[in-house]
Formats: sequence, structure tokens, C-alpha cells
Amino acid sequence: MQLESFILSNFKNYAIQRIDCSPGLTCFIGNNGMGKTNLLDAIYYLCMGKSYFNLPDSLAILHDAAFFRLEGRFTLEGRKEHIVAKVVPRKKKELERNGTPYRRLSEHVGLLPVVMIAPDDTNLITEGSEARRRFLDNTLSQLDNHYLQQLITYNKVLQQRNALLKKFGEDGGYNSALIEAYDRQMTGPAMAVYESRKQFMEPFRQVLRTLYQSISGQAEEVDCRYVSKMDEAPLDVLLREAAEKDRILQRTTVGPHKDDLEFTIRGYPLKRFASQGQLKSFTLSLKLAQYRQLMEKKRVPPILLLDDIFDKLDNDRVNQLLELLIQGDFGQAFVTDTDESRLEAIIQKFGQQYLKYRIENGTATKMEKA
Repeated sequence: MQLESFILSNFKNYAIQRIDCSPGLTCFIGNNGMGKTNLLDAIYYLCMGKSYFNLPDSLAILHDAAFFRLEGRFTLEGRKEHIVAKVVPRKKKELERNGTPYRRLSEHVGLLPVVMIAPDDTNLITEGSEARRRFLDNTLSQLDNHYLQQLITYNKVLQQRNALLKKFGEDGGYNSALIEAYDRQMTGPAMAVYESRKQFMEPFRQVLRTLYQSISGQAEEVDCRYVSKMDEAPLDVLLREAAEKDRILQRTTVGPHKDDLEFTIRGYPLKRFASQGQLKSFTLSLKLAQYRQLMEKKRVPPILLLDDIFDKLDNDRVNQLLELLIQGDFGQAFVTDTDESRLEAIIQKFGQQYLKYRIENGTATKMEKA
């Protein structure tokens, strides 16, 4: 899969900008705050139909502009794919494929696999379970659109059930029959989500552990385990047991929306016992394992977006990462950096086709090759 070019109109700090892409490596060089990351986010948006950073679409519109538009031209398994995203405030977002609007945005997810690695990704380890579920759902949704549809259905019913519990709390009443009606609607999608997550985890954790050894260059053992109450009982049983607790707290306290990933190092919680270097190595391993699983199951190399990560790593980890990228049959990559000489050294190690752009205040200028 290749992204040949993309155009931003009124997206974040870009009024109008076209970027031609290298089939190998495309580099964006510039100081912080100039708009390098916004270019990567535009690519991510074209692939996933939303921002990587979970921003409301209204905040992605250039100041004082009335809309934003993104356009990307891809080649996928020999076919040309023309993707357009249009966002106008207070109107329905439009996503088009080859001139035809999608009926549902979720239909697009998985067509153009993408993985982004950013400095704040250590939040996957240090923050709460929501970030880890989002990572898991992002991966599985790109692999299997049926999973995404089941997840959407589950979350919709969950939202309705929570709204009803809150209303009961405000009104001082309770109708168990109404709650049970929602319970019956949740159990099927919940089981589909749970089974997909469980089946995904075993091959994923093996890839993760191997990559960590390569990136860290150390012998400590890491692991990743899927944690779900549905290991203990089906959702209908869990919901019955939690009914009184749910009534008191006015929200649903059990189900796949409470699942988590447990990360360990030498058998201890990674969050508490890992050094900063180990956290960074594990985060990189997690994202590259995501890439490997997508590539293996989709049979097409995802687009890889690397945002200022070389600035956050020591030389040993940079070299280990580059070694993996060079030898690992990775496809098209986009890299941002503030240090031109460091990026030039990375380009030389890649030894493949590349393009460089200098980014200043929302303008990208193609640089001549040395």
C-alpha cells in the first residue's frame, strides 16, 4: 500500500498544502509547533476517519475557516484509491471513497491500515485502562470490521443502559424489567468483542516479547495479559450479580468496557517497576507489534507514522529501532524530527527512496536532496 500524495485544506494550521510522498521514507523537519505532527494526523485521518488524538473535528478546523477538507491518493494492491474527508461544523461529516460517500464511517476502517507512534504513547502504560482498551480496539477494528460493528452496537446499548440507570437515580424509581431488556441486547455483542480480544492476544504477546528483546537489547522478560471479568462468567451472570451496585452507582460496572491489558516486567507491574528507558522500549515494542499483526493479517504493510520519537530515545534504542525498520520488511514510513542532521543520518541508514520537507508555520517546502 502506498500513499502517493495528500492535500490539506483548512486543517489545523494549514490553509492549503499538497504533499507528494516517497514510496519509502518521507521526512518532515522543523521546530516544535510548526505543524509537523499535523501532517501525520492528516494521514491518520484519511486512513481512520478521525484524528489520532481524539480531538473533536471542530477543533481541527483552521482558525476563522468554515470547514476543513483532506484528500489522499493511495495505491492499494494495484488499485487506485481516492479518499476525501469533509468536515463542516453542525453538519454530518462526509467521507468519500472514489467519489462515493460512505453510508457509515465505520465501513472505511481497515481499508488503509495505519500505525502511529508518538511521544505521549507511554500513556498506554502510565494512564488508566481506557487508553489500553482504545489501543486494543484500534488494532482489532482495523483487522476485522465485524468486530468494529459489534463494538459499536455494544457501546450504543451500554450508553442507553447507563442513561436509564441515571434516570432511575434522579427519579427515585427502578424497573428491573427495563434494565434486563438492555442486558439481553448487550450479551451477544459483548461475547463477540470478548472472544475477538482473547483470540488476538496470544500471538500478539509473543510478537511483543520478541520485539522488546530486540529494541531494549536486554534480557529482562516482559509480558502482556488480557484481563476481563468475562473470564469468570458470561455477561448476563455478571450483570445480575452487579445489579444492585449498578443501581446505586447509576452506571454499568461490568462488561467489555471495563477490560484491561496488564503489562509486566520480570513478573512485576511495568508501570511501577520499569525505568524510563524500559517504558520507552516497551511502548515502541507495543506499537511495532501492532504493526506486525496488521501486516500479517491484512497481507499489506500498513503506513507507519513516527512522530518526533527519535528526540525521546537514546542512541542505542534509536539504532535498535532503525535496525528493525530496515530489516523488518516495513513499507511506507513518515517521520518528523527537529534535528536535520540526525534525520539525515537516519535517511542514510535506511538507504531507500526518500523525500524531505521543511515545515514552517503551516507551510511545507520540499528540500533538495544532498
